[in-house]
Amino acid sequence: MMSGSSEHAAHAPPARAAGALEGIRVIDLSRVLAGPLCTQMLSDQGASVIKVEPPGGDETRALGPPVNADGDAAYFTAVNRGKRAIGLDLSLPGGRDVLLRLLQEADVLVENFLPGTMAKWGLDYETDLKPRFPQLIYCAISGFGEDGPLGGMPGYDAILQAMCGLMSVNGDAAGGPTRIGIPIVDHLTGYTAQSGILLALYHRARTGQGQRVDVTLFDTALSLLVPHAANWMHTGQTPALMGSAHPNIAPYDRFACRDGEIFLGVVNDRQFRKFCDYAGLGALLEDARFATNRQRLDHRDALRAAIEQALAHRSRADLCHDLMRLGVPAGPINSVPEAFEQAHAVHRGMRVSRDGYQGIGPATRLSEAPTRIGRPPPGFGQHTDEVLREAGYDDTHIAGLRADGVLPLGPARKR
Repeated sequence: MMSGSSEHAAHAPPARAAGALEGIRVIDLSRVLAGPLCTQMLSDQGASVIKVEPPGGDETRALGPPVNADGDAAYFTAVNRGKRAIGLDLSLPGGRDVLLRLLQEADVLVENFLPGTMAKWGLDYETDLKPRFPQLIYCAISGFGEDGPLGGMPGYDAILQAMCGLMSVNGDAAGGPTRIGIPIVDHLTGYTAQSGILLALYHRARTGQGQRVDVTLFDTALSLLVPHAANWMHTGQTPALMGSAHPNIAPYDRFACRDGEIFLGVVNDRQFRKFCDYAGLGALLEDARFATNRQRLDHRDALRAAIEQALAHRSRADLCHDLMRLGVPAGPINSVPEAFEQAHAVHRGMRVSRDGYQGIGPATRLSEAPTRIGRPPPGFGQHTDEVLREAGYDDTHIAGLRADGVLPLGPARKR
């Protein structure tokens, strides 16, 4: 028979599983989107993230309306949950001293200043930080990197979309090259930075050594050109605007139904046969022009006309429901509200709403190390005293730092 203590232990609820990055401490000096998104994803996986903002604050706090009850823009709240925030003027010696104190317990530093800024402050990775903190992983996010013809230049998502060919393949002939409607370069750069940090953490676990992670918007933007860059490299032909169509697959485009538009993505002959049988287009299966994907690409205009006629009087919801269950990829072209109101989005928990905070749920799920949604996005400097006390500062010292302007009060703005 079990003793009382053993019996109690057997029926005790299991301990909460730790996040995959539990125990990892991140100092986040980044602003706007790519850096803050990266560190928010690290926080979602259990890392402790301290957001260090300059006297003017993260620029996205002011990129509204809409704004929350504290006056911070919704844009800011989208990429800053789960963090504690302090304000710090790194242009002052006292501010740099505080940062160096915080780095004593840190595993990762993320910054996206213009290249050379950290060196100007005496915080260059190679000469100042690496010798002092050899285990530190230093992630620098920039537009173009430090060297090369564009080294040190500022980078912005839309400019990189233009420079790196993304706009040239987005849009149609009538409207011309078009910016992709989300900051896709910034977004993927955040994921690229996260991947680089995780690789560096794995390398450190084997070697004990930290390193610099170099991530640029320029490289990320060029990496998005699949398959367009490969098509050009193999043929020498410049990719052209195709609207919503695909350069290598047909039918792979949007089509109008009775009550809205759908996107139809037929990627092989088997799916094409299933689609034609369902849509009453059996005649296309006997037409040599549509026998294979190569032939369908050569005769895409005729194929499109036949499909448009067949779908014009059908309900998009019924059509997508039936085709997906037949194994033919098809989905309604939803608005943003419609996307988050989908039953499957609710099932997957992709809209987070709690404690006055609303945001997009995490896209990465681990079975043994659960993702967590941490504290709401912080106000400017909200956790300054708390973080500094943990770093060993007493109240008198903190008051002195505040009096010296090392701990700024934050940007003045209407609420």
